[in-house]
Amino acid sequence: MADIQVTRDDVELDAPTLVEGLPGVGLVGKIAADHLVEAFDMTEYATVHCDGLPEIAVYRKSDPAVRPPVRLYVDEERDLLVLQSDAPISASAAEEFAGCVTEWLQANDVTPIYLSGRPAEKDGVPSLYGIATGEGEGLLREAGVDSPTENGGVTGPTGALLYEAQRAGVDGVGLVVEADRQFPDPEAARVILTQGIAPLAGVEVPTDKLVEQAEEISEARAQLAEQMGEAEDESTSARPLGMFQ
Repeated sequence: MADIQVTRDDVELDAPTLVEGLPGVGLVGKIAADHLVEAFDMTEYATVHCDGLPEIAVYRKSDPAVRPPVRLYVDEERDLLVLQSDAPISASAAEEFAGCVTEWLQANDVTPIYLSGRPAEKDGVPSLYGIATGEGEGLLREAGVDSPTENGGVTGPTGALLYEAQRAGVDGVGLVVEADRQFPDPEAARVILTQGIAPLAGVEVPTDKLVEQAEEISEARAQLAEQMGEAEDESTSARPLGMFQ
């Protein structure tokens, strides 16, 4: 059965914000999501059992407990949810996954923040802009997030989530940041955390550790980055669109 199964009935949320952290260009979404879960010591809240997701068993070092590959974590005090994924979502499953997640967001009055990297040759601090679904444009203005400077499109499962949110009239935002097209990019993730997620979710996100551990993060994510490069249709990406595309 396709659903999101909440495992913590003792948690009470009031119109929470959800940060989506699927793998994509520069792995900015995954790095940002993993960092939030660790920095805020978030609690596992729900398991995602949408049709088409890979049926694999995930486990952690020094912990024999088996987990599903896609999960939700919660910080009750901050009214914050994070969607964490340990496996790429195939293009064939993206539509069903997006519909499953969006239905749950609507039913639980959740405001989503979708994350995407835009392949770019960066010069200095990576630039960030925001896109919106529903009434999300007001959220971007309030948070001081710039509008796009070019025509573009978001591909992969995050693109499917944004498309479904737009179709369903969900108030949400997408954050697009310049990112390395080949390697994990902790600096781009830091920008998306501090300039986008922090003001949108109304939280302070410590990132000193993220910057200090940039090399360690790159090594730990290298294998997944290679996998995403070999399966580009499963990778979330924001790309410019030509006038006639």
